Amino acid sequence: MNLTVIGTGYVGLVTGACFAEMGNDVTCVDTDAAKVARLAAGEIPIHEPGLESIVAANLKAGRLRFTTTLPEAMAASTIYFIAVGTPPGENGAADLQYVLAVARAIGRNLREYSVIVDKSTVPVGTADRVTAVIQEELAARGAAIPFDVVSNPEFLKEGAAVEDFMRPDRIIVGSESERARAVLRELYAPFTHSHERTLFMGTREAEMTKYTANAMLATRISFMNEIANLCDRLGVDVESVRQGIGADSRIGYAFIYPGCGYGGSCFPKDVTALIRTAEDNGFDPTVLRAVSARNDSQKQLLAEKIRARFGTKLAGKTFAVWGLAFKPGTDDLREAPSAVLLQALIAAGARVQAHDPVAMAAARRELPADWFDGQRLTLVDDPYAALAGAEALILVTEWKPYRHPDFARIKQLLKQPVIFDGRNQYDPAQLKHLGFEYHGVGRRS
Repeated sequence: MNLTVIGTGYVGLVTGACFAEMGNDVTCVDTDAAKVARLAAGEIPIHEPGLESIVAANLKAGRLRFTTTLPEAMAASTIYFIAVGTPPGENGAADLQYVLAVARAIGRNLREYSVIVDKSTVPVGTADRVTAVIQEELAARGAAIPFDVVSNPEFLKEGAAVEDFMRPDRIIVGSESERARAVLRELYAPFTHSHERTLFMGTREAEMTKYTANAMLATRISFMNEIANLCDRLGVDVESVRQGIGADSRIGYAFIYPGCGYGGSCFPKDVTALIRTAEDNGFDPTVLRAVSARNDSQKQLLAEKIRARFGTKLAGKTFAVWGLAFKPGTDDLREAPSAVLLQALIAAGARVQAHDPVAMAAARRELPADWFDGQRLTLVDDPYAALAGAEALILVTEWKPYRHPDFARIKQLLKQPVIFDGRNQYDPAQLKHLGFEYHGVGRRS
């Protein structure tokens, strides 16, 4: 099948590459000419395991192309995926200007029956707005061309997006049109060969499903973080509690790991957007507000623990930070807990020496330039180099290379044998035996 994917960000690029991998002819469209040129040369702007090889293979095979010209791409296909950004507006609602701009461009160039697929995460009612915009453009042309708008939200985890796309838990297709459903059923057939994974529903239900899924996962994280903070005050080890509740088949172990807060491009934005949707419809989203508030507080937790241990004035002190990305497997720093920690430490006068296996370049681009100019933040290529002369090690992102480090070497390099474990990766009893002072999240140390 011939497809057009508009937007080559995280969702669009993975979507286009994975559809091409299954034998489809895919043209990806983006307005950023420099980015398109890099992609056409096989250069991937994001870190996502497995993506670079898939893009390279399908570029070579001629099944994947990149262009800045939407009419050119539309001439060869009748299925159009909208995968542009929906950043939060000033009031927290999803900003649909890019989605609607693409819809207008599609309306101006539509030639025959087509299926327009909302792949971006969008509020309930967006498919109706996209439909209205396309109809406006067709009316202005005096054209009566049939089309359908489908909601087909993505459920991709950064760091495992290719695997998630190729082997999905489920495929949500929101459409009231049997004709459009048939098109999407055929398109996704290779992904559901072993057993049926496609769930058909209305467009509004599909849009709501995406937001609800992310809000549910964020709720589990914030709930467990709240329990961990209470465990801190009660002298209870939350790890035992986590194992105890996770063994309950009704609960399970997914997303109940306490830590220093969630980040990324999805959970914070989507919870906030759902809160705004509720408010706009006269409903008070009490639970969602609590989820968001707990996460905001949780991102301050490591800084609070450091101030409690070293005092509020940290001038003359250096701290080592392991992990900058919001989670392992990605170089994404959006809403990362590390940024909140760095801001607090630097504001208190501290110097920071930080390491991340893949997010160093992103950190140099996205963190404030004056942090580097004033040598308040130094990025080092070796995790142990970050420890030299530091008062303590602070683990923020649970990358695999950090999970079983050389503790004897850590102790030798630090000024004091102090570890703040923002992801509960280490065993407090083991570290105590090794002579460390340990501070976890709800861990009895």
